[in-house]
Amino acid sequence: MRDAYILGVGMTRFGRHLDKTHSELAQEAVRLALADAGTEASAVDSTVYATVVQGFFAGEMSIPSQFALRPLGIGGVRTLTVEAACASSTMGLHTAIAQVQSGQSDVALALGVEKLYSEDRAKKFAVFQQPLDIEVAENYVALTRDKLAPVPPEFEGPSPNILMEAYAAQARLHMATYGTTRRQIAAVAAKDHAHSALNPLSQYQNALTIEEVLAAPNVAWPLTVPMCAPISDGASAAIVCSVETIRKLGASRAIRIVAADSRTGQDRAPDDYPHHVTRLVSARVYERAGLGPEDFDLAEVHDASSIGEIIQVEGLGLVAPGEAGPAAERGELSLGGRIPVNVSGGLVSKGHPLAATGIGQIHELVTQLRGEAGARQVEGAKIAVAENSGGFYGVEDGLSAVTILAR
Repeated sequence: MRDAYILGVGMTRFGRHLDKTHSELAQEAVRLALADAGTEASAVDSTVYATVVQGFFAGEMSIPSQFALRPLGIGGVRTLTVEAACASSTMGLHTAIAQVQSGQSDVALALGVEKLYSEDRAKKFAVFQQPLDIEVAENYVALTRDKLAPVPPEFEGPSPNILMEAYAAQARLHMATYGTTRRQIAAVAAKDHAHSALNPLSQYQNALTIEEVLAAPNVAWPLTVPMCAPISDGASAAIVCSVETIRKLGASRAIRIVAADSRTGQDRAPDDYPHHVTRLVSARVYERAGLGPEDFDLAEVHDASSIGEIIQVEGLGLVAPGEAGPAAERGELSLGGRIPVNVSGGLVSKGHPLAATGIGQIHELVTQLRGEAGARQVEGAKIAVAENSGGFYGVEDGLSAVTILAR
């Protein structure tokens, strides 16, 4: 198996792009990645295209990669289209990595794109009302009901939908299990909004204090609006290549892919955190890499809500179980802290365009490892880890994908 490297990355700003199609967003990200890699479209010999809702929103049910990439001159290549909910582009990236490592490809393009904004409000929210998703959320809420921290009387009332109730139940279960506080969850959100203010590609660029996060409109207790990821459009792309290609091009900014793997969730008790899918897959990736959580200089983790960051940080072993909330409150997970997490702003502030989210995380880590992150640069960053979750099934993420990069 050959070593694989990320030669170039590209990403649109995440946010509202009502004036652009899926293909136009994809093309923008690919052009940026090719320019960053210092290579031409003709060098690409395989592509992996990731999207979740393009068929639903755009009515484009087949060959989305060809429609997006042929106008750029990318043709005559091996191609795949993948879907793994919010982890779609990470799974696309892992597929591209495997193709390069196995020798099937020398220069592979991985791309994720999503358009979730629509002037039609009903259509915009319909993607989050799929029957199986609703059933899973209802079952989770019912299963955990007797294990949760209570809702204060002043916050009792209906939530916008059952999916937000499930996110809130995750938070209340962690609160009941470990003593995590609402203020600590708010500290995570405030940290990420402060980071996002330094990222020109973020959807939101306004810093918030803990008090402002707590005072924001309630979604489902203990979660307020700034603790939850927004609806977003965007695209992200990465060029993966072999070491031979690196030498041929004389590339000096390539980032090494140390290890990458994923694992689906499984049936377990809701509060059996030692067997959380992220803990299991990260242990396997760490063994393969010969590294441990103490070796990382920064991390990007999946935070569809801020309690998600707490769970994933603990799942990766970056802090002890139950300690992510206190660590965030002490500033340990902030830029300048012991292990900065989601310096990009995370999903709650950078944005969350589903299939583009995973490579969006990789874009940030590559930028950091090159020392090119400007005001949000993590000093001396050499090794980084990303965790990207896809969907929800049973009591945990449908899958967790972990990627380790090094300069």
